Order: sequence, then structure tokens, then C-alpha cells
Amino acid sequence: MAGFIALFVAPAAMLTRKGGRAHRRWGKIYFWAMLAVAVSASVLVFFFGSSFFLFLIAVFSFYLALTGYRVLFRKRPEQGDKPAVLDWAACLAALGGGVALFGLGLRLAIVGNASGFAPVLSAFGVLSLLSAGAELRSFLRPPSDKHHWWYQHMRGMITAYIATVTAFSAVNFSFLPVAVRWLWPTVIGTVGLVVWRRHYQRSFVASDERAARNRT
Repeated sequence: MAGFIALFVAPAAMLTRKGGRAHRRWGKIYFWAMLAVAVSASVLVFFFGSSFFLFLIAVFSFYLALTGYRVLFRKRPEQGDKPAVLDWAACLAALGGGVALFGLGLRLAIVGNASGFAPVLSAFGVLSLLSAGAELRSFLRPPSDKHHWWYQHMRGMITAYIATVTAFSAVNFSFLPVAVRWLWPTVIGTVGLVVWRRHYQRSFVASDERAARNRT
């Protein structure tokens, strides 16, 4: 149920005016739904012997949403906005999870990849390491771009939604090869994220240029 809510609520947040009441409301519902997914996945794996791989995916998905949410509290590092203990703990946990996922994929590739999961595990492991690495770098060296929080918020929330769509695809699109049904949302979503980021970069540059002309 939590995954179903997250799947259909996220587009409402993405399509409403950024910073508006509706955007914040739908975004918070999505965030808490992703937390419920991670908590329920933890219960399933530790008490009912469910898949450890799916547990790592669920926790990684929530981590992405968490980074997108928490960066809103670090908009102005030059004014003392710094990462909290929660931010450091989540980042280090994601690094450990990325190593675990990549290691599982490598082990599966070595012993035999009959299930087709080796590239899936490895891909998610690399994505986790890249995301957590970028977050750690921003902690150690705060970005100078005043719009950095916007890009990090957008990246965290959209990549979390990519993971949500991936889960839906993996469960329901069994007619596709294993690697395809697990990885197509990442491929399409990454391209969309790059296009969206470039759109806002051009928009911010144009806005800054207009503001500079008005000051002169």
C-alpha cells in the first residue's frame, strides 16, 4: 500500500508549482510513504525471511528521498546550514549498502548468473555509491552555487521515484527479461533528469541575468 501511494503521489508533486502548498503537501506524502516502504521491508527481511536484496533496494530508495528532503534544511551553508547527524548516518549507510549490492552482483557473476540479476545488483550498487559519494562531497565541500539545494532536492526525489517505478516494473512486467524490467526506469529516468536539470539551469541563468540588468 505504501509503495502504491508513492507511485501515484509523486507525479502530483512533480507537476505542481515548485514551492507551492500543493507541491509541499504531495511531496511530504511521498516522503512518508517511502519511509513506510523502508520500514515494512525491514520487518519483512528480519522477521519473515524476505529477500535481503529487496530490503537493500527499499532502503536505498528511501535514502534517495531522504537526501532530497533533508537538503531543504541545508539551503545556505554560507550561513551555517550544516549536515546533521542524521545526514551523515544516512550517507555512510548508503555507502555501505552500495558496497553490499555491488559485492552481491560481483559474487553472482562469478558463481553463475543464471537468474540474470548480476547486472541489476551491480548497477544499483554503483548508483548507491555515486549518490552517496556526491552527498558526502557536498558535506565536506559545500557547493558555491546558490541553487545547489534545488538540484540536489530534484535529484534525490526523482531518483527515489525511479526506484519506485523500478519496483512496480519488477513485480508486474514479468514478460520482460530480468535486467530490462529492473533497469529501464533508471535509463529513461536518468535521461529525463538530465534534461530537466538543464532546463532549470538555463532558467536560473536567465533569471540571474535579468536581476543583474535591473540592478544596473
